Amino acid sequence: MFINYDVYDRRDAMLFLQAASKYFRSPANLQPDAALSLPELAAFDVCCQRAMFMSMKHDEKESLKKRCGGSWKLVLRYLSIGEKNYRRGKSQVVAGSGHSIVVTTKGDVYSFGENSSGQLGLGDTENKFEPCLVRITQAAVGSGRTMLVSDTGSVYKFGQDTFGGYEGYGAHTSSPKLVESLKGVFVVQASIGGFFSAVLSREGQVYTFSWGHDERLGHNSYRADVEPRLLSGPLEGVPVAQISAGNCYLLMLACHPAGMSVYSVGCGLRGKLGHGCKKDMGVPRLIQYFQTQDVKPLSISAGTFHCAVLARDGRVFTWGWNDHGCLGLADAEEGASVVLPTAVAGLEGVKARHVSAGYFTTFVVADNGGVYSFGWGRPQNLGGDGARTANVMVPKLAASIDALNEKVVQISATNIDDWVQLNTVHSHTLVLTESGRLYSLGGGKGGQLGVKLAEGQAKRAAPDRVAIDLA
Repeated sequence: MFINYDVYDRRDAMLFLQAASKYFRSPANLQPDAALSLPELAAFDVCCQRAMFMSMKHDEKESLKKRCGGSWKLVLRYLSIGEKNYRRGKSQVVAGSGHSIVVTTKGDVYSFGENSSGQLGLGDTENKFEPCLVRITQAAVGSGRTMLVSDTGSVYKFGQDTFGGYEGYGAHTSSPKLVESLKGVFVVQASIGGFFSAVLSREGQVYTFSWGHDERLGHNSYRADVEPRLLSGPLEGVPVAQISAGNCYLLMLACHPAGMSVYSVGCGLRGKLGHGCKKDMGVPRLIQYFQTQDVKPLSISAGTFHCAVLARDGRVFTWGWNDHGCLGLADAEEGASVVLPTAVAGLEGVKARHVSAGYFTTFVVADNGGVYSFGWGRPQNLGGDGARTANVMVPKLAASIDALNEKVVQISATNIDDWVQLNTVHSHTLVLTESGRLYSLGGGKGGQLGVKLAEGQAKRAAPDRVAIDLA
């Protein structure tokens, strides 16, 4: 989710040249399509260099072009933003509720932490206090469960299936198992929320599994439903570039010809859907704020009960339940419900490149690699100064992370409550640096920090190195 703004600067320059010169708008009379203009040919050529695009058949490519608005430049934008946000082809860290998953650029997967449901995928149910090696391109973790996406678009799952929508209530498996119901769908991203799972296809379509409550994700499904259900409605014909699941709700970053937009669906408790109300939404609905305020979203992050969005200009917007100050809004009372996206004024002067909303915590990575955090202090996973447990109500530089003298490129914070073991001390944070080093902090009783803590110790307030080299 580390955004390279130079890509968008170059795209703007190309659009300016195209508008200024009729030669850029005229057919270039070049192969493979003589009717295409030079910018369209250039965009198509770059698309063809993407592994995900190369594997598509001709009619699939044309269908994607139509979904993106009929332009290869828009297809390239869709591919670029999506791959950056879910870090396809790059190392990735994911902090779950009691366990951790690390994916290397080579596709190796390491897992560590609590394993009572077999969620580490190692064939047993013993906790692991050191990383264990499990070709994978993307991972998702939930409460006692894990999903892995292969480079061929297949999805594997292991761990607890309670409310997960696979084999039914209470089932679990301790070894990776292919999700048969997704055969024929080339998946590029998976996300696990509270009471459901979601996957994103190469074509930008979103599928969800299960629900378990009366409010459902755009279709009539039940807790033990084993079939993936396609989200349609307002998103039909609109490609989605990124998904992010929270507690009973889903955020989606969609590609419209006019620019990026954000949709939400599910439970509206505490205003976390961002529509100016607290109503549930049974079908995806556009969050209109970003269009009306001319804000261009680039990346989304769904926390347990709150959301964070990174805008193209580097601003950060939050909304939802401000419990423990996790929205970072000085004007919002602690515990208040903020029902519309609101710019985090405390980050003025900071150009953000990455956001991560967690379990009543929020992390922001600046363009210089500095990290700001705010929210719940009790789990001690904010990276603050010392072992303080007070809430952080407005953005503050994460002093102990800053002391690493490393440029941070990704942060993953636990974003789902542990409804399997009902233990909230599991909240932890994983920090990935540009040099390929991995650090962890917060709750570590089950081994999710990648090291075994001292006898009687349950948390670690300062980041420590995990023995994995992701360079």
